[in-house]
Amino acid sequence: MADTARARKLAKRISQIVASALEHEVKDPRLARVTITDTRVTGDLHDATVYYTVLGERLDVEPDYAGAAAALEKAKGVLRSMVGAQTGVRFTPTLTFMTDTVPDEARKMEELLAKAQASDAEVLRRSAGATPAGEADPYKAPREAEDED
Repeated sequence: MADTARARKLAKRISQIVASALEHEVKDPRLARVTITDTRVTGDLHDATVYYTVLGERLDVEPDYAGAAAALEKAKGVLRSMVGAQTGVRFTPTLTFMTDTVPDEARKMEELLAKAQASDAEVLRRSAGATPAGEADPYKAPREAEDED
């Protein structure tokens, strides 16, 4: 069992190798907008999960996740060979590619926060000249005991 520091170093190196290979070596146009975001390596250094995201060219067009997944699956053997040649480990980890959903979830959260902020601003605008409903002093004063003659 390898230590976690070695697994982290190997994961970082795999990320660098795969990203560089996608940019310079693999000539698939479906991979032009793919960005490697993270890599996780198991404790025994036999399996590596590479997280990626696909950047869209425009905001109104959905990125081609299916095409990128197919292209990465096709290039998996070449990428694993490059990882093995450049890392120098005894056993080259198997590569698994997973779509990273963090950027999409972050965008959704930002939209929700913007809606909440707009709603708060609307409530503040409506309450600017408002007065409380009912009496000005809503608390009842305690009864005072009457003096007996």
